[in-house]
Amino acid sequence: MQFEGKLLQGTLISRYKRFFADVELDNGEVVTAHCPNTGAMTGCAIPGSRVYLSGHNNPKRKLKFTWELVVNAQGEWIGVNTGKANKIVEEAILEGKIPDLAKYEQVSREVRYGQENSRIDLLLQGANQKDCFIEVKSVTLKQDGLGYFPDAVTARGQKHLRELASIAHEGSRSILFFCVQHSGIQEVNIAEHIDPKYAVLIQEAVASGVEIVAWQCAMTPEKIELNQRLSVNV
Repeated sequence: MQFEGKLLQGTLISRYKRFFADVELDNGEVVTAHCPNTGAMTGCAIPGSRVYLSGHNNPKRKLKFTWELVVNAQGEWIGVNTGKANKIVEEAILEGKIPDLAKYEQVSREVRYGQENSRIDLLLQGANQKDCFIEVKSVTLKQDGLGYFPDAVTARGQKHLRELASIAHEGSRSILFFCVQHSGIQEVNIAEHIDPKYAVLIQEAVASGVEIVAWQCAMTPEKIELNQRLSVNV
């Protein structure tokens, strides 16, 4: 996924009220950027960190900038824009980078499904292939050298696990896809210490036939793309 236009560099002053981040640009100007991440962002929003912002000229937007990337004190790149995860995964599928998803001919987004009024992130369909329902989750939490999901209690994520399990039980293929936007994470673990109910539900989902997949992203100020598959401990 290529960024549109050149990202602006700066230093994070603070992230507050979940959706706002004050940043001092390299030219000395202080701006307020939209923070497109509703999670806890543990380890991703430390004041003084190097950050990258995209700029926008849409007059309908309240904020001209969006926070896209951060580099932590260890030099690790983190993609904080969780809204980009679906596009990153979709592009990798369309480009044939994920071998076990390369045979599908059609990719649809935000299709209604399930029993709890949900929309699937990606629906793959193809001749002689079971419909494949993919729910994409962005992973950015690193603790004690390990990657974890979720970084906060997630009722929405719990619902998605129930929906995926139901779809798998009905005979379709269903995948929980962890898009790891953190260059320092080499494996993904389920954060039972943060959301114990999620940990139970993911066990039930796996027992129902849900596939759990994780891929790491390579990140630069120009683009983000999937580059390697990681192990998942469930």
